[in-house]
Amino acid sequence: MARTKADGASDSPTSEPAKQGRLRQMWQVFTLTRQVDPAVVWWMLLTFAGTLALVSGLGYALGFPIYLLVLALPVGVLAALIVMARRAERAAYRRFEGQPGASAMAFQNLRRGWSVEQEPVAVDPRTRDVVFRTVGRPGVVLVAEGPAARATKLAETERKRVARVLGQNVPVTVLLCGDGEGQIPLRKLSGHMMRMRPAITKTEVSEVAKRLRALGGARPPIPKGIDPNRVRPDRRATRGR
Repeated sequence: MARTKADGASDSPTSEPAKQGRLRQMWQVFTLTRQVDPAVVWWMLLTFAGTLALVSGLGYALGFPIYLLVLALPVGVLAALIVMARRAERAAYRRFEGQPGASAMAFQNLRRGWSVEQEPVAVDPRTRDVVFRTVGRPGVVLVAEGPAARATKLAETERKRVARVLGQNVPVTVLLCGDGEGQIPLRKLSGHMMRMRPAITKTEVSEVAKRLRALGGARPPIPKGIDPNRVRPDRRATRGR
């Protein structure tokens, strides 16, 4: 018996910090969301009150007002937390919109079956336009960031480079991420990619990803003040000295 009590006593200290950690994390999410989206408080209150009224009204109609009123409280809290999670995701996208490399954030919401390159495969060091590459059932998807004209040119160069390696059997699609005409907003990027029609099998996705990974990614920018056309090789190094 003493051993059982000791085991129970040892479980409670570990479960309590875990619960406090979850509550602290939820509070941090709420605080960050409220900084970007102050209306989240009113939406949560409205959702909680609406759920409470709906479930309570259903309880009066069925003749069980007390039981459903008790049930309405946790259901209302859960509904409010769901609203907070949705608006927290939108707030996170709004926080990163317009920043270089923001497209990589949308890739985190892609489902299984996608091979994602976390680093850009093409970079314009002067304009900071970038191109990211992912491989999935729809084929190779290149996501370009920057003004439409510049981003299209940079992505087209990368598309030709990929097409030379893969041939015509694997489709290569270019998507422009942004809020301009012909561009896809950051918050809608992952959804748009998941709705694309499959064109290759899961096995081919893995094979294509390996081939492109061997192809490499973006080259580091040349330091300022160095003209690559005037750089001369070290003759001593070429002679093996």
